[in-house]
Amino acid sequence: MSALNSPRTDENDPLADVVSALKAMLGDRLSTSAAVRQHHGQDASYLPPYPPDAVAFPEDAAEVAAIVALCHDHDVPVIAFGTGTSCEGHVAALHGGICLDMSQMDAIGPVSTADMTCVVQPGVTRKKLNAHLRDCGLFFPVDPGADASIGGMISTRASGTMAVRYGTMKDQIVSLDVVLADGTQMRTSSSARKSSSGYDLTRLFVGAEGTLGVIVSATLRLHPVPEAVETLLIAFPSHTGAIDCAIEIMGAGIPVARIEYLDDVQIRAIQAHSDLGLTSGETLIVECAGEPDSVSRQTAWIAEIAAEHAAARIDTARLPEERARIWRARHDAWWAALALRPGAKGIPTDSCVPVSRLAEAIALAKQDCAQLGLTAPICGHVGDGNFHMCVIFDPDAPSEREKVDELLRRLSRRAIALGGTITGEHGIGYGKRAYLAEEHGAAGVRAMAAIKRALDPRGILNPGKIVEAGDLPPFE
Repeated sequence: MSALNSPRTDENDPLADVVSALKAMLGDRLSTSAAVRQHHGQDASYLPPYPPDAVAFPEDAAEVAAIVALCHDHDVPVIAFGTGTSCEGHVAALHGGICLDMSQMDAIGPVSTADMTCVVQPGVTRKKLNAHLRDCGLFFPVDPGADASIGGMISTRASGTMAVRYGTMKDQIVSLDVVLADGTQMRTSSSARKSSSGYDLTRLFVGAEGTLGVIVSATLRLHPVPEAVETLLIAFPSHTGAIDCAIEIMGAGIPVARIEYLDDVQIRAIQAHSDLGLTSGETLIVECAGEPDSVSRQTAWIAEIAAEHAAARIDTARLPEERARIWRARHDAWWAALALRPGAKGIPTDSCVPVSRLAEAIALAKQDCAQLGLTAPICGHVGDGNFHMCVIFDPDAPSEREKVDELLRRLSRRAIALGGTITGEHGIGYGKRAYLAEEHGAAGVRAMAAIKRALDPRGILNPGKIVEAGDLPPFE
């Protein structure tokens, strides 16, 4: 671990040679400032920060390749950094090294309306991309909440509110340009819409969290902007009514664009924080998009299903400002939860189970919170079985910290027991490494370690995340 206040500068340390060479290459685009390093050693998680020894700001793929090759030659770690909004310690420089801040690489290349694709550098944020696409009649659908960078979203296999219709980040990638651990540049596939040519190298890097290569360009799939959009805000007296309604909506084959759940604690928090006029109780936000008549039929059908599940109130929003008010409630959920206990910290958890087990998983999570005496509002993408708890606690109180750790253990192990996964969209980082083998088994982790060992034999790329090359012995 690097010192928190100053970088390593021992003249016998190979890092000193790397920093000196990078200073000559980048000038003031290499920083060893304590404040800059501290910022780049932490993300949105509760996990302790581990600052890098220096932060580089490359401007193009050639510079990234040169930096990575230099670090490879000196066995110095390299950690790619987008906007720092990840949730499992992904950007922590556990072993020091050089952080690659990709924010200067934010160009948007050609947009093909015929192919419905565009080329972007990794530092482009999703909001910037959609603003750029506004006049094309196309949009990029992945919305994890934060204004994350495209490179970071690819690396964590991001998801979000629209995944139920459009899929997750892995479904939006046509091709990637990647710098490998030794500085070699590689394109993962052609720009064709499909291929059966060899291994699927593109998907190998989606969700790899910067442990297999550094993404320097991406060709993305885009989608037509829908002609009409309607949003339903539905309140229920119980969480089982809300979840069962969501399951029936999905089972009926209604092509919803988004279907989100907020529990009663989260709704109370939002009302106290923003006073958006929401009805108390367990709540679904359901959005339909498409041709106007079709959307009207879909929302009417959803309202009928909700009534059958004892919905206490159903509101329909058609105007953009009405829909924006409703989605503000969902997007402000994190800040509203933190406001429940001023001065406390929040832990953004992530659990995903088969939709058929979702009501059970949420009920048991609520029961855990009651038993442990913790406050943790729940929201989630119930259309695909993914839910989040924002656990509010005082990190300086050891007894609370122990309770939080126990809650996180229960959530991870229960997800596995219910046939789910320890993370549906946040990723592993180093925060959930302890449970990776429980989900995938020794053979699964061995396979991941073998891939890591093959592509990054010196272990310089974001070390300590997901797996290490030496986590398990090689195949016999």
